[in-house]
This record gives sequence, structure tokens and C-alpha cells, in this order.
Amino acid sequence: MGIDLYMLTGDNEATAKAIAEQTGIKHYKAEVLPQHKADFVKELQSKGKLVAMVGDGINDSTALATADVSIAMGKGSDIAMDVAKMTIISSDLTKIPQAIRLSKQTVATIKQNLFWAFIYNVIGIPLAAGILYPVNGFLLNPMIACAAMALSSVSVVSNSLRLKWKK
Repeated sequence: MGIDLYMLTGDNEATAKAIAEQTGIKHYKAEVLPQHKADFVKELQSKGKLVAMVGDGINDSTALATADVSIAMGKGSDIAMDVAKMTIISSDLTKIPQAIRLSKQTVATIKQNLFWAFIYNVIGIPLAAGILYPVNGFLLNPMIACAAMALSSVSVVSNSLRLKWKK
């Protein structure tokens, strides 16, 4: 996904190293205090990086609040879930890439809906206002204008419902 991964943990060096080796994480820091986690996030941001922070405890809450994107794990502390912008209901870390993909698809769908709603309004409103009346005497029947507005809403909702079937 083109993501640089860092593990910051309050655990000791031996535990952090073992977990990093098991999971294939190249960059890790052990025995990190909560404020140092937030400082590390700020340091990455100052280098122009977009920072996503995943955490589950009180010790992560400051860094979660500082990060551009913050993800709390569902079985973590309440404060971590309150501060985070996204909460994964389970504590399954393998759900994070799926959540990122769903987020990108959601933003794309919002942009599509805005585009089509804009096009509809650019065409539909002048027609309903009678822009063609001076040219050829055409006036849009209000019933047809209402039906077109309803169809516009149906198309936006239908496009959004496509997210249900994305994997």
C-alpha cells in the first residue's frame, strides 16, 4: 500500500524486537512514553508525511489525537476510541488495510455523487426555470422536474449503496 510502518511501544526492547521480527516491522522503538509517541508523530508530520496512528490504550490517546488519521482498536480503552477518528470494532490488526481501502472508496463515491449532482443541477435548474422558453417556447412540466429530482436522489443513493458490495 506504499506505507512506511513504525511500531512505538511502551514494552521493553526484547518484547518489541520479538514482535517486530514476527510481524516483519523494520522500524520500531521500545520503552516509549506516551508524550514521546505524540512527539514522534509530530516529527513525521514536520517531514511532510501523512501520519496514521493505531492504538488501543490511554498511553496512545495523545498520539492518536495528534495524528492525521487515527484508528482505535475496539477492545481498547474508551479514551482511545473517543479521540480516534476511526474505530475498528475488533482488535484484529489485519482489518486496517480493509478499513483504508473502504475509506478511499467512500471518498471516491462522495466525489462521484457530487459530480453527478452538480451536472444534474447545471442542466436541470435552468430547464426548470424556463431558459429554453424564449428560444423555442419549451417549458418543463413541474411533474417531470419533480420526477427528475427524485431520480437524481435515487441515483446518488444507489451509487452509495455500491459500497456494500465492495470487498
